[in-house]
Amino acid sequence: MSQKLMLCCAAFILMVILIISGIHPFDRGTWVMEVLPVLIVVPLLIYTYKTFPLTNLLYSLIFLHAIVLIVGGAYTYARVPFGFEIGEWLGMDRNPYDKIGHFMQGFVPAIAAREILLRNQILTQGKMLTFIVICIVLAISASYELIEWAAALVMGQGAEEFLGTQGYEWDTQSDMFFALIGAMAALLLLSKWHDRQIAKLIN
Repeated sequence: MSQKLMLCCAAFILMVILIISGIHPFDRGTWVMEVLPVLIVVPLLIYTYKTFPLTNLLYSLIFLHAIVLIVGGAYTYARVPFGFEIGEWLGMDRNPYDKIGHFMQGFVPAIAAREILLRNQILTQGKMLTFIVICIVLAISASYELIEWAAALVMGQGAEEFLGTQGYEWDTQSDMFFALIGAMAALLLLSKWHDRQIAKLIN
């Protein structure tokens, strides 16, 4: 299957899942805020495909991240059934699906930042690349936490579903920590595979 056909299928599947998730979400306002990144990124990827196509690895990761966001938007992160199952397995008293979302918030942007920096020859492989990628991920995570804070100020009590703190006072810090773990995991596990895909793409 060609990359273009694969991406068309992935975009179609995402749109179907997105439409289904928006029929009867738990909270409409939360759904809109959670799926907004998908509504922004997918058209952007379509627009830039001819001038800057990404590796199959990165497209696949973005697809998985989009599903995580859509599911979280449909149920709200604190109510995703799969999260309750994980919490039961781990003996947790709160739904950990939110942490999956923040792990992905580090895991996927790390590969995206790495690809942009390498392919535009802004940085070469090495310790500085790793450091800058992690800094970018933490900046994205911090920016998202500021958005959540702004939503809490504007919406008041109505932002509780979007925040998904579940009464945990260190939720902001733990969210950023999980993004950091996600970034480090992506760099450790996927860098060599990513390098091969970049080389294949530009040759």
